[in-house]
Amino acid sequence: MTPYGVVFDMDGVLVDSYGPHYESWRITAERRGYSLPEELFRKVFGRTNRAIIPIVTGRDFPPEEMDAWGEEKEAVYRELLSRRFPVMPGAGDLIEALSRDGARLALGSSGPPENVALLLEHLPEARHLHAVVTGRDVRHGKPDPEVFLKAAGKLGLPPAACAVVEDSPAGLEAARRAGMTAIALVGTASPAVLEAQADWVTDALAKLDPARIRRLIARRNRQEIPP
Repeated sequence: MTPYGVVFDMDGVLVDSYGPHYESWRITAERRGYSLPEELFRKVFGRTNRAIIPIVTGRDFPPEEMDAWGEEKEAVYRELLSRRFPVMPGAGDLIEALSRDGARLALGSSGPPENVALLLEHLPEARHLHAVVTGRDVRHGKPDPEVFLKAAGKLGLPPAACAVVEDSPAGLEAARRAGMTAIALVGTASPAVLEAQADWVTDALAKLDPARIRRLIARRNRQEIPP
């Protein structure tokens, strides 16, 4: 069987983290005198902290001030997760099935290593991951493809042999720009929005399996071959 890889986003894919992320952003924004409507947050979810802050506030800040805000927000987020860690339904089963099928597995997240460490601690099946890329490993956040290209490099696979499972439009755009098959999980964005970037859209990880992912990779590669 041709080697293939699957790169998982973390937030909204392996961890049902939308609620804790929104709450932590809302708390830290209000501490600074800004409001954060959920409608706006849905549009920026999945981007880096430095990318989100100017959108939330409508102004630019010195990098060190944005970093301080981001660190505070992540600390609040981890506090919320420590009370209840919400693993996404079907995440463990899918990782196990892909591992048995021989897939090379990676995590490609814009989040800090401390957040990723929580996932590795609370999701036993994460032991099957061959590579991890966090926000600290990249210079450019999604929709830049850097995080996924680094993951493919760590897996020792060409981008075309990899699929990405994502829930955000920015992440799906990054996957497509990386030359990978983009699989969308409905949750933080509507199916109509996700379909614009995705090769396939599903509303549950339980509806994914190794055979389907391999077929999607093969189908996209056939489509990408020039005439």
